[in-house]
Amino acid sequence: MPGNLLFSKVQAIWERSSPCILCPRQCRTQRIIGELGFCMTGINPHIASYGPHFGEERPISGTRGSGTIFFTGCTMECRFCQNYEISHERVGHEISEKELSNIFLHLQNQGCHNINLVTPTHQLPAIIKALLIAKDAGLRIPVVYNTNGYENPDTLRLLEGIIDIYMPDFKFAYDETGKTLSNTPDYPGICKESIHEMYRQVGDLTLKNGIATRGLLIRHLVMPGGTEESERIIRFIAEQISQNTWLNIMDQYRPAGEIRRTCPDGYSYLLRQVSEKELSHVYRIAEEYGLTRGLEY
Repeated sequence: MPGNLLFSKVQAIWERSSPCILCPRQCRTQRIIGELGFCMTGINPHIASYGPHFGEERPISGTRGSGTIFFTGCTMECRFCQNYEISHERVGHEISEKELSNIFLHLQNQGCHNINLVTPTHQLPAIIKALLIAKDAGLRIPVVYNTNGYENPDTLRLLEGIIDIYMPDFKFAYDETGKTLSNTPDYPGICKESIHEMYRQVGDLTLKNGIATRGLLIRHLVMPGGTEESERIIRFIAEQISQNTWLNIMDQYRPAGEIRRTCPDGYSYLLRQVSEKELSHVYRIAEEYGLTRGLEY
């Protein structure tokens, strides 16, 4: 992407941050003067940790690891979040855009296959500015946008040509589930529109020597008692996105974060792990819809 076009995108994303309309909540917080919105995050980069990560999907981690940066705060409030300290309690520290760009270059120099931005949405202005600095200094590995799926499609459109690999979650198929478990009143519809936009930009996941270089990879965490929602999500991906979508059906749900202390009425089944029967059922559904790319038992 030409430097002047990338710079214009940086400017447009900054304009969306104050009053803030970066995410679907559009809380219109004046972050540039220090106000904090839903995400409780200021305008400067705020990170919890970074380094080569070998626990991502095979095409992302590869043999040398994914250059992962965990950003603090979140646009959702998942009661069961396994990174609760980072997303809810906002453990971490503030750095400068220049320091963030140096982290990108350091991870590339370590041999990482990509730059993996974990929960980046609410920190996009600083991230994109840091990417601009890093690209001018020689950053050349793919950039991964690792997101909860609760995105503003208008913001995503500004990322075209900047993000190489989109890696969204698709968590819930029902509005009520998202509202109760994540404080998102409109998650399914927003997530569908966002994934459509991601796919329009990058298409199916493309690999070179087994490592992802571009495309869409979707994650779905199977929830206890949630196989019906899983089927709805799988059907949407197969029928409205692509049967060639790389889908990671995840089995690592466990009662974590707030859910252990204050489980909502009617959701007591979330106090257990997913059963083998439930997981096998969801795998079978994916196979029936032809979504076999990425299935690993």
